[in-house]
Amino acid sequence: MNANKRKQILIRWRDNNPKPETELNFSSPFELLVAVTLSAQATDVSVNKATDKLFPIANTPEAIVALGVDGLKSYIKTIGLFNTKAVNVVNTCQQLIDKHQGQVPEDRAALEALPGVGRKTANVVLNTAFGWPTIAVDTHIFRVCNRMRFAPGKNVNEVEQKLLKVVPAEFKVDVHHWLILHGRYTCIARKPRCGSCIVEDLCEFSEKIDL
Repeated sequence: MNANKRKQILIRWRDNNPKPETELNFSSPFELLVAVTLSAQATDVSVNKATDKLFPIANTPEAIVALGVDGLKSYIKTIGLFNTKAVNVVNTCQQLIDKHQGQVPEDRAALEALPGVGRKTANVVLNTAFGWPTIAVDTHIFRVCNRMRFAPGKNVNEVEQKLLKVVPAEFKVDVHHWLILHGRYTCIARKPRCGSCIVEDLCEFSEKIDL
């Protein structure tokens, strides 16, 4: 895909959704960090159902450490991999208290050093909480970038690096949200809704479906 076509796609997404936001519910960088950690291999809807009950009770590192692993499990048991996630979140909270005065660090290395936090989670926090031009690549974004030929790559890291290279600076802060929403609601995995896609004429997918 050439640069002009890619820019036209980005312009249409921006015109359609000028201020895209994550669908995870949060009101602080800490709540976002917890929500994104819980969202691995789970839907945003399932995470929101859990955190809507958790955060009014415990939305600081100190409060979640006080809950403990078993206490946290009672709130997140409907989410996949909740046992491992509960341990990671409590350990993350303790590390935030011990090393960062209970605050979420605006630093990639410090974020990735937290239990259960990888590059994708760090990218989401840096982008959504702090406004960095980072681009988190999940399964939706990986699929969309390869299917559309927008930024193809063999793995999520290759796609991320390609996006960072080819997306103009004016779109970098928001492109992660546009891509994930496009993959979640239009360019879905089994039957992409090409007929209702606002960038269908620019997309380079060779097997378009008129839905």
